[in-house]
Amino acid sequence: MAPTNRQVAEHAFLKGMYEDEYFPDHVVDKGKAILLRLCERIEAERPPHLAALYVLTEAATEEFNALEAEFEAAGSEIETFAREAIAEDFWFVASAYGFAEADAEELIAGREW
Repeated sequence: MAPTNRQVAEHAFLKGMYEDEYFPDHVVDKGKAILLRLCERIEAERPPHLAALYVLTEAATEEFNALEAEFEAAGSEIETFAREAIAEDFWFVASAYGFAEADAEELIAGREW
């Protein structure tokens, strides 16, 4: 099921990573899929407060942690530029669903990248 939020549907997730040859598209596609699944979970579960949202973003962050190995296998890594792009999209998602007050660092607190 695709997200129904109009902002999310029109958003180009991880755009800068797609534009940079250092990041293989097939692995970035998996990162985009993680973010879209996060949106689907937010729409399905409708977290009532930030703590509930952070539980959902923690699970998505763990998926990105696992994806790091695929970046490395493809000769890439989640480095500074990628970390910023991913973090920005986590914050975008939070904001699009009414959590503009979310702490950007808390959204990805469990990151290993």
